[in-house]
Amino acid sequence: MSASLERQVVEVEGRRLTLTHLDRVLFPATGHTKAQVLRYYATVAPAMLPHTAGRPASFVRAPEGPGGQSWFAKNPPSGVPSWVRVVPVEHHEGVTGQVVVDRAADLVAMANLGAYEVHVPQWTAAAGPEAHDRLVLDLDPGEGADLVVCCRIAQRLRQLLDADGLTAHPVVSGGKGLHLYAPLRPAPGRAVADYAHRLAGRMRAEHPGLVVVSMTRSQRRGKVLIDWSQNASAKTTAAPYTVRLRDRPAVAAPVTWDEVAACADAGELTFTPEEVLDRVAAHGDLLAPLAGTRSRGRLP
Repeated sequence: MSASLERQVVEVEGRRLTLTHLDRVLFPATGHTKAQVLRYYATVAPAMLPHTAGRPASFVRAPEGPGGQSWFAKNPPSGVPSWVRVVPVEHHEGVTGQVVVDRAADLVAMANLGAYEVHVPQWTAAAGPEAHDRLVLDLDPGEGADLVVCCRIAQRLRQLLDADGLTAHPVVSGGKGLHLYAPLRPAPGRAVADYAHRLAGRMRAEHPGLVVVSMTRSQRRGKVLIDWSQNASAKTTAAPYTVRLRDRPAVAAPVTWDEVAACADAGELTFTPEEVLDRVAAHGDLLAPLAGTRSRGRLP
């Protein structure tokens, strides 16, 4: 995929794709083009796909990059190849078809259509929303707080989860915050959300000057919101390894607990797509245990 070409026909996993607007600069601050983003997804796919496969995906679409029009989309966009799997998903507003990103070709095809940011639920289409197989906590700093504060809170949450028999894995969100995942033996979404809510409440009780569980922005200044609600069956979370549509192309990237403990500046845990590819090449998928079955804990 050459950045010097406006249009190119490629083959990904035996699937023919016509890639367009390859010269389009999506991130003016860094000069990253659409071709570079497509190349990133094609390369990172082996690490990313275990965390998206089988899950009905939603996308933030922004064909011209974060500086243009963007919207959150559940329905497949026009032009999706017929070989991309689409599954029916029941929502409050009715049943919609949603793409499942199972293969590198799916990932590249969606990004080619401007669906650059991938979001998935904590359950698979095959098992359904009553069988969540992972828990997620989204640590989102308010004004006056930052990723460093999130890291300190995450370390305590790790201890609480461990005491309950659950293993936490950190992923920087690609924005200002941090996601914590824990693999689960399948459990109903309501039970997972209730547990996550109680856990967030315990943290707020321990650190009332630092933690909130309310979305109200006026309460969040200088504090970190522990968003437990992304465990609801109707909610999704930015998928590990997805590019985030910010001014600069940061990535939702797995990190180690040593990196979390050592973090003294948010920039230390902010990664470009190229840096993430280097990390994967050096260390593999740091989040691999999340997609496995051995480390799944039983919900307390």
